[in-house]
Amino acid sequence: MNGDLRKIYVYMNGDLRYTLIKKGGFMGNTVFKRKIYNDLLEWKEQRSDKYALLIKGARRVGKSTIAEEFARNEFKSYILLDFAHVNKEIIELFDDTYNLDYFFLQLQQLTGTRLYEKESVIIFDEVQLLPKARQAIKYLVADGRYKYIETGSLISIKKNTKDILIPSEEHKISMYPMDYEEFLWAIGDEVTAETIKTLLKNKKPAGNAMHRNLMRLFRLYMLIGGMPQAIETYLDTNNLQAVDVAKREIVDLYEEDFTKIDSSGLAGDIYDAIPANLSRNASRYILSNAREGTRANQVQDLIPDMLNSYTINIAYHANNPGAGMALEKDSGRYKLFTSDVGLFVTLAFKDKAYTENVIYNKLLSDKLETNMGYVYESVVAQMLKAKGNNLFYYTMESDTSNHMYEIDFITSVGTKICPIEVKSGNYRSHKSLDVFCDKYSRRIQDKYVVHTKDYKWENGIEYIPVYMVPFI
Repeated sequence: MNGDLRKIYVYMNGDLRYTLIKKGGFMGNTVFKRKIYNDLLEWKEQRSDKYALLIKGARRVGKSTIAEEFARNEFKSYILLDFAHVNKEIIELFDDTYNLDYFFLQLQQLTGTRLYEKESVIIFDEVQLLPKARQAIKYLVADGRYKYIETGSLISIKKNTKDILIPSEEHKISMYPMDYEEFLWAIGDEVTAETIKTLLKNKKPAGNAMHRNLMRLFRLYMLIGGMPQAIETYLDTNNLQAVDVAKREIVDLYEEDFTKIDSSGLAGDIYDAIPANLSRNASRYILSNAREGTRANQVQDLIPDMLNSYTINIAYHANNPGAGMALEKDSGRYKLFTSDVGLFVTLAFKDKAYTENVIYNKLLSDKLETNMGYVYESVVAQMLKAKGNNLFYYTMESDTSNHMYEIDFITSVGTKICPIEVKSGNYRSHKSLDVFCDKYSRRIQDKYVVHTKDYKWENGIEYIPVYMVPFI
């Protein structure tokens, strides 16, 4: 890309377009193509008469950007109320919403924006910061004059709504970091995703040269991750050390916000210790690795709050792996992953003030002498979650030794299950998968070994390169 130009993606009536403009000539954030845009369109066309839309997700994941871009493209006018940065007069409007004629008159006057009945939308950004505004949604939706979009993020929504009436007139959707296909779109690659889909559909290997290129591109995604700020930094600088600085800013922001749901700092310690826990191949998250002496009862409320923040993903142990795993999960036995693999990589190398380009370059070329298995496991968790899967894993003891067999992930299809074993090294050895499939043979539909080699189908097992996971 030309150093003086940036490719800016915009939506026009639901279709993606882009334009090249000079650096510094764009006011606001880069708007990347996001799949969630279709969910917003579905809400507008089918649900907006009866429901406000609540977009939930971690901070810096792009909620505000996509909400405003959608409002700009799909409505005649819109008002954005950012409750993290809004004047006192607007906040006071929500003290009394009994007279909505007066409320809307004042709102238009204070924002300098005209509202049109049935053709305007009002965005409540970071709505958890003003519970009264969220409570008012019930009456605003019933009034019917305008549409409403809410965004909520890291600070626990639950803790900020204990004294208000939660509106039932909300259609909730979740927003996650940019998935691999969205990442490819962002860097201007409209070919690779379609190539991978075609290879997987036809069960064909890529071939040595193409596979090496596809793996290198996927490792780039693993290092940068799916946070828009990190991707934008990469496009601006083409420097992975600068990307690491951007990611550290996000991690610092999360850890500051964790103190708002846990003043003891334990939530931040749990988050920081995620890479260390995974690297030790333990069959569960060990709380004492985060803070010495921590017991399970100390985090009974804390883990759900962290999950509500969308900064972590959780995989529960499936005590009885089957189509109804959620009914028999072990809520006290789980593994934790960061919601974004790029942030995971930054946490893994947090022992330095910053991660040098040389480390990133070695990771990119797969030459760093470190166990990358836990990084691949983390990105697979992220990709499965983005596809709508709840995460489960399974362990069992060997009948003849003290060895523990483990299936990294289990997904369900109809009444059947699909075990997934993630490998970063020798993919030919998969004893855990073999033992699991023998034990639960009648429940199995598809079996996968996710690895770093090319595609292969052998003895009923699909050996798929990690870059194919988003498309299975």
